[in-house]
Amino acid sequence: MMTQRYRSRLSGPLLDRIDLHIEAPRVAHKDLAATCSAESSAAIRARVEAARQIQRRRLEPFGLHTNSQMQARHLKQFCRLDAEGEKLLEMVVDRLGMSARSYSRILKVARTIADLTGEENIRQLHLAEAVQYRGLDRKLG
Repeated sequence: MMTQRYRSRLSGPLLDRIDLHIEAPRVAHKDLAATCSAESSAAIRARVEAARQIQRRRLEPFGLHTNSQMQARHLKQFCRLDAEGEKLLEMVVDRLGMSARSYSRILKVARTIADLTGEENIRQLHLAEAVQYRGLDRKLG
């Protein structure tokens, strides 16, 4: 109840400016205490550094450093989607009534996810993950 009231105070234009909306539900004790192997911090750091290098090389001619700095003209050039990706994004935008700014944020995040996996093209999988990071759009839209 309190969470819903707080969310209702957040305006759409403010939320549009936040790239990632992630809900962090409570974790059960058994899950916290479980011993499972996870990717090491060093491996994650190496992947992030590689993705940042990809972004720097791609965007350096434009005086930019990261995907988050891309403007509409860069999105058209570096965030091209295949037919499946276009279809998914069209469905999401239409169903949730997302703004142009949210649309751009999804493309930038999907581009970053593709960079983290070392892929040149944004695939439907990357888009779907980026959409998941716009959780408050789904709750308020």
